[in-house]
Amino acid sequence: MTKLVVNIDKVATLRNARGGNTPDLLKAAADCQTFGAEAIAVHPRPDGRHVLYEDVLALRNVVCTEFHIEGYPSKEFVELVQKAKPTQVTLVPDAPDAKSSSAGWNVEANSDFLREVIDELQPYGIRVAIFIDANPASVISAAKVGADRVQLFTEPYAALFAQDCQAAIAPFLNAAKVARETGLGVNAGHGLNAQNLPFLHQQIDWLKEVSVGHALIADALYEGMENAINRYKDCLKDK
Repeated sequence: MTKLVVNIDKVATLRNARGGNTPDLLKAAADCQTFGAEAIAVHPRPDGRHVLYEDVLALRNVVCTEFHIEGYPSKEFVELVQKAKPTQVTLVPDAPDAKSSSAGWNVEANSDFLREVIDELQPYGIRVAIFIDANPASVISAAKVGADRVQLFTEPYAALFAQDCQAAIAPFLNAAKVARETGLGVNAGHGLNAQNLPFLHQQIDWLKEVSVGHALIADALYEGMENAINRYKDCLKDK
């Protein structure tokens, strides 16, 4: 069964806009779990625009489902992850000032660096995923450096979905098949919403998890967090 991972970065963004503790990030994480989220994800960035490093450590004591941390593996980030000991870390290639993730790793070109980071994190019992484009070569390289999973960067799928869903899914289906053949778990995330998620799951029903943040939190503003989470979980049910 594909797990729904709720990224709560946008809750922290709203809190940080005014300072203080409204909305309460820890309560949001607890509520998401109560409403059915199977994992909570955060992406602490160096500029502190949303989730802060201290939030990550505080969330460690609140999250009782899976706890996932995403980010560029700088020295400070790796030390944070080792201290927090999440269920999973997803390594992303974002520059420090990136507004949002815009591409996956060139795994082959960064293989020595990624292998070193993976070797630093796996002994802590942390599952390591590498954020990649839907490229079979990157999947194979991710397996070679010792990753446990890949996370497919699904923004290109989301951008093309309304125009041509079959063309949109094709490279992702191909990459996911290669991952399955190499023994890697397959995650997906970025740009996913309640409109494009059902087709993605239908076509790649062996996805381990999908990570949704911006769209789900935006939907929750209109329909409430519980209703939004239930709707996204419905997207992952076999039809």
